[in-house]
Amino acid sequence: MGDPKFLRRTFERPKHPWEAGRMEEERKLLQKYGLKNKRELWKAQSVLRGFRRQARELQARLRTGVAQARRETDALLGRLTRLGVLPTGSPTLDDVLALTPEDLLNRRFEWIVVRRGLAPTPYGARQLIVHGHLSIGEHRVTRPGYLVLAAEEMQINYSPSSPLNSDDHPIRVALREREQARAAAMAAPPPPAAETGA
Repeated sequence: MGDPKFLRRTFERPKHPWEAGRMEEERKLLQKYGLKNKRELWKAQSVLRGFRRQARELQARLRTGVAQARRETDALLGRLTRLGVLPTGSPTLDDVLALTPEDLLNRRFEWIVVRRGLAPTPYGARQLIVHGHLSIGEHRVTRPGYLVLAAEEMQINYSPSSPLNSDDHPIRVALREREQARAAAMAAPPPPAAETGA
């Protein structure tokens, strides 16, 4: 059974540690999604790798006509649809194989908080989540990496006991001002093109 203090690693490191192209892509994803370190990115890549491995195995088993493979395929597609990674409708295993790590990172709690306008940046969202200011429904969630289900997305709000519930809180005021400035910038007509005389 093993000692519970020594947990199994939930991610795989890259095969080669120093690849400039891969490191640059990882740096961009870390900045965009506000990840704490590369381990969080590697964990998302490992989870996605598991989904894709399962989809490839199921494709091979479906060709042989195994009934259990059809049930497992429906279970996998249903899980990814509930998670919001695949679109609703009739997804296929090819859709699973076409997924990217960004599709999984888009379902992280901190990123959805930013997308819903409850925090100014991913790093700000991470701080609010860890400090217990945000909840899903009636449950306070303090894990920024929690993968939010599609049905839970509209239940995200400030915790009832959080001071951020007040509309006069400085963070809420700053978010409203930022949203108003963004809306005004979108509504403003584009500047006229400069005429160049020859």
